[in-house]
Amino acid sequence: MRRWRRSAAVAIAGAGALALVLSGCTSQGTVSIDVPAQVDAPLPEATVTEMRDAVSAAITATGATGAIVGVWAPWSGTWISGVGTQGPGGAEVTDDLQFRAADVTGAMTCDAVYRLAADGRFALDDPITQWVSNVPGYEDITLRQLCDGTSGLASYTSSLDGLVRSNPDRVWNARELMAYGISKPRLNDPGVSFASSPTNFLLAGLAVERVTGESLADVITERVIDPLGLAATSLPGPAAATPGTSPLTGHWSQPNADGAYDCAQPTEFTTMSSSYGQAVSGAVTNIRDLGRYAQALATDALLPDDNDRFANPVPVAADQPTWFTAAGGAYQAGSLIGQFGSTPGYIVGAFADPATGMSVAVVLNNSAGNENTGAWLAWQLAAIASKAPAAAGQTLPEAGLPWTADQMRDAITANAICAPPAG
Repeated sequence: MRRWRRSAAVAIAGAGALALVLSGCTSQGTVSIDVPAQVDAPLPEATVTEMRDAVSAAITATGATGAIVGVWAPWSGTWISGVGTQGPGGAEVTDDLQFRAADVTGAMTCDAVYRLAADGRFALDDPITQWVSNVPGYEDITLRQLCDGTSGLASYTSSLDGLVRSNPDRVWNARELMAYGISKPRLNDPGVSFASSPTNFLLAGLAVERVTGESLADVITERVIDPLGLAATSLPGPAAATPGTSPLTGHWSQPNADGAYDCAQPTEFTTMSSSYGQAVSGAVTNIRDLGRYAQALATDALLPDDNDRFANPVPVAADQPTWFTAAGGAYQAGSLIGQFGSTPGYIVGAFADPATGMSVAVVLNNSAGNENTGAWLAWQLAAIASKAPAAAGQTLPEAGLPWTADQMRDAITANAICAPPAG
């Protein structure tokens, strides 16, 4: 679960609209995603080779042993693949494995918030004290600010990660987690600036449960998962478990006393209670569902056309590029909209371009590396895919991205916890 690390900031200042068809999906649900139709072809070999090299380098940099990636460029083709192994000397990673969705779960929680507001169940500008009990003195924070990341609330995870490492099976009560977040000094006044904090999504989830009288898992299933036909996605119960019945093995390596990681033998961390992530990072998914969800998020497929979810994005930080902003439980990077982050065992990133339909989804199976790598790798792959030649009868989109693949590669390399093998 992400706390944006400023010290690791990025070092860089027609087919008609049709429902998306992601290869291998068993169900498309009841909601159409308004993007150009996907060409039914693989991406060109040269493009795939460049992307595979990028993923392999990110695996090494983060101490992971494997990754799963999905890239959909509607005008050119698709690449969906597992890369690497489940562990040192383990089985090859396949593209059908499930994993924890990390902060993408928070975007789903805000899907529910905005959908309920559109239905008149509450107003986005309601104070959180109206819908979450036992938060006296927080009348100046609104539901909208929770999803925009401008509440000023501190993170609950920064105090608890050590306990989770030693006792991953523990079932956490949402109110207990909330207490760790709201007991800390505020990061800033509400509405002043963005500050990533898992406590925002946690409180948003509690508000959703209060107004509906249902569990957050049921609400997300009814309003996000089922409408989009995300057959491999769920918000599991609290009992400790692996992410799905066919999981990507996760790792969460720890540094030794000298700050060095054992990159040859990463610490396995696949089974834990989803209650620690809950509304923030508790969802389980696979790469095809993640790619489809990224397109739905970017195009606001689940919301009415007149919603203002992404209308007023705010800068992520003063030392970040001007093209990197946040709003509505998601990030905007140039023309891409999505989410990224880490949760014990995994680093995840998923972004899509609402105009071209290009979607990129990635997961690395070690959360010890810089958690921003989920974004950097997704953006690197997007830069490569954006230049993929058009298939017969298609046109390469003119819009470009405000970064290069090399810049994203350099950001990953500069924050590596493991060096590539010598020679």
